[in-house]
Amino acid sequence: MSKTPSLPSLDRLPPPARAAFLLDFDGTLVDIAPTPESVVVAPGLRDTLRRLRDKCGNALAVISGRPIEQIDHFLPDVPYAVAGEHGIAIRHAPGQPIERAALPPVPKAWMDEAERLATAHPGVRIEHKKAGLVLHYRGAPDAGPALGRIADEWVDATHGAFHVQAAKMAWEIRPAGIDKGHAVEAVMKSAPFAGRLPIFVGDDVTDEDGMRAAVGLGGAGFRIPHDFPDPAAFRAWLAMLAQGGDGAWGG
Repeated sequence: MSKTPSLPSLDRLPPPARAAFLLDFDGTLVDIAPTPESVVVAPGLRDTLRRLRDKCGNALAVISGRPIEQIDHFLPDVPYAVAGEHGIAIRHAPGQPIERAALPPVPKAWMDEAERLATAHPGVRIEHKKAGLVLHYRGAPDAGPALGRIADEWVDATHGAFHVQAAKMAWEIRPAGIDKGHAVEAVMKSAPFAGRLPIFVGDDVTDEDGMRAAVGLGGAGFRIPHDFPDPAAFRAWLAMLAQGGDGAWGG
């Protein structure tokens, strides 16, 4: 696992006119749930994010492993930009078309074997994505090591076209070279994000690339539970920033 970057102090943020927020969804804005479909958006979160977006001149994005369509379902008309599938799909502004990276095809044999694995290990759930798949074993923890070995075997045969990313009780197989760091850099090139200092917040090893990219661009990267004990504490912090005056931001 990669090393978490050295993070700036929470009490010194860029002022709203210079800040851009790029936020993970699951485990960060919302609590982890047994299945992706069962997450609950906390009361008031959408309003908090809209206020924060207004304060930062629209520079608020969600950077998620989920498809963009799912973020639109849970946070309709809330973020200005959305990067889905760890940066494979990016929509830079409301109403704009979704840009998709050129990707290698996912072998059908993986899909077929994944379904057989789910049948053989009750509690394992397969999440199909346009550019890969995720082997979730939260419902069958003992199956985790075996699934990881199988995923490694699959990607080794692609000679670098795909890689396995460890996540929370899951193995995600996705194209190499595209991650949340790529997403942060891509989003920050376009208005209203360009020229601002990115503040990236996530909770998982898959978010560390985004943290490093934000720090590399002069901003900050924070991680739950290292900097916030849980998503509820992070949501309260966001509400404080959205409701407070500019002096609450430091800078």
